[in-house]
Amino acid sequence: MIKLVATDIDGTILIPEGEFTQGVKKCVKELCEKGIKVVLVTGRMHAAASLIAKDLGLDTPVVSYQGGLIKNNGETLYQRCLTEEQAERILAWAKEEKIHINLYNDDILFSEKVCPEITRYCNNLHTKYTIKPFCEIEKTRINKLLAIDYENPERINRYEKELPQIFPELYIVKSTPYFLEFSNPEGSKYCAVKYLQSLWGLKDEEILTIGDQNNDIALLKAGGVKVAMGNATEELKEIADYITDSVYEDGFVKAMEKFCLK
Repeated sequence: MIKLVATDIDGTILIPEGEFTQGVKKCVKELCEKGIKVVLVTGRMHAAASLIAKDLGLDTPVVSYQGGLIKNNGETLYQRCLTEEQAERILAWAKEEKIHINLYNDDILFSEKVCPEITRYCNNLHTKYTIKPFCEIEKTRINKLLAIDYENPERINRYEKELPQIFPELYIVKSTPYFLEFSNPEGSKYCAVKYLQSLWGLKDEEILTIGDQNNDIALLKAGGVKVAMGNATEELKEIADYITDSVYEDGFVKAMEKFCLK
């Protein structure tokens, strides 16, 4: 019996236009009424992810920053950050490559300037940002760094393959075709779900994980039942136990009906 559903947000339960279907909201309510814990596991910052959890009526911990932060009702349960030295190395690389960086420090999003990348990102996710030179930020709680290239996603693909050799001490993952994320190696979705598994004393087979992008590979590997969305990447589908329909076709709902609400 499934006791924990650990789900990605964007492209899994939330359509790209930024909305939930009524089917998803109803399904999440039914899961909770059945006593199944539904946990959001996302690359989004906590401030944004917690609003989505509230909208869905969830009172479970929220996993944000790819697994680098778990908070429950304001209490930090788990946190893994980048060191200042690691952050500075990535920022130096980004400056040399002339690629935009979002910097997240203590759950505040910073950009060094107003530019198409930061405005498009924040408009899509309804997120606020602060303009400040990175050299003036005290880098004590760097949740993650995010490289963005909307114009040339092939560059993101190349970096995804090359950078683990340059920064072997980091967790580097592509979260959309345009985003490459840099985190603490213990700040993955896998580590976060395993932390909750230990906290709640769950068996592998009692955990269902579901997602759609390459950053959800770590998420799916943490579950005993691994579900990929119909709109998932081919890499994610390869490791899934089951492939459901797309986010537009309520694939999440159909997977829950198959494994949890029978």
